[in-house]
Amino acid sequence: MSADSPPPARILIVEDEDKIAEVLRDYLRQYGYDTHRLARGDEVEAWVREHPVDLVLLDVMLPGLDGMEVCRALRSFSDAAIIMVTARVDEIDRLLGLGLGADDYICKPFSPREVVARVATVLRRTRRQQAGASTAASGTVRHGGLSLDESGWRATLDGHVLELTAVEFKLLSVLASQPGRIFTRDQLMDHMYRDERVVADRTVDSHVKKLRRKIAEVAPGEEFIHSVYGVGYCYEDRRQP
Repeated sequence: MSADSPPPARILIVEDEDKIAEVLRDYLRQYGYDTHRLARGDEVEAWVREHPVDLVLLDVMLPGLDGMEVCRALRSFSDAAIIMVTARVDEIDRLLGLGLGADDYICKPFSPREVVARVATVLRRTRRQQAGASTAASGTVRHGGLSLDESGWRATLDGHVLELTAVEFKLLSVLASQPGRIFTRDQLMDHMYRDERVVADRTVDSHVKKLRRKIAEVAPGEEFIHSVYGVGYCYEDRRQP
């Protein structure tokens, strides 16, 4: 690696089965990743607080603390990407429904090559998001063709002004803050209404419908706010490479 090359991504493998952990470690190292392994869920938070990490491969069933609780703990302070690993297909629906904030889900048994490919995809996406979410001194945040001037409550898409209400601006800001992440309705309401008023969760659907209509006026035929059935919504500009 040259002096100008970026350091390899550091991946934390949290897996209590030795054989699975060894296979994942060997494959990831073969592709140039720096890896560390923990076997207990209750060791993860302290380790991540002490060691910068780019991605966590997190098994759901762990001794000490299950993967769902570990994911919640990590999301309270870390921006590391998280891929949840579960032994049950139906568990993925539950994980999505809980809105834990994981970036991807893999079901056992899996091909190690598939895991490496999913790791590369998630890292590429999260790094692109970090690079695209540049905040200028004016308080303007940009994600692809979307520009959000948070100081002036002004949103533009491909240079066209979106005439948004304050709630619609908040909604779009939350979704676009982490492109590709699925937000539940409850999470969106927490950001949209910080005065703790009681609001029906379908109110979010109504605002999304209006927001989509306003986006369609300046970008007909394009979809940026995507529905995830039974869970919530995510923002993604799929025109971006």
